[in-house]
Amino acid sequence: MATFTKNHLSGSTDGKGIKVVQTATAGTTIHTGPTNTAHFHEVWLYAVNSSASTVKLTIEWGEATAPDGNIEFTVPAESGLYLLVPGLPLQGNATALVVKAFAATANVVIIHGFVNEIA
Repeated sequence: MATFTKNHLSGSTDGKGIKVVQTATAGTTIHTGPTNTAHFHEVWLYAVNSSASTVKLTIEWGEATAPDGNIEFTVPAESGLYLLVPGLPLQGNATALVVKAFAATANVVIIHGFVNEIA
């Protein structure tokens, strides 16, 4: 039977939000997936934009190759958390898959979230 363990994103300090510093690929590291191929990470990501203008955000999902690994979202200004990734799975890989993010404006988008580790 599978076990589920809820955890913070690996790019987070103690579960706090991750400020998106990068404005181009390769982005700010949000989460690194497992290296055991029998394990999965179900990833949930939310964004908040602290600026007075909308900001385009790109999530690099396990790779930085556009458009194969990219999820794009325009984050509205100063209006709360927005769901970016609704529990998409990352399967373990001998070379861990990494989720990164970059934004059109540095230091105004903060990523929050968690992972369900499934073994």
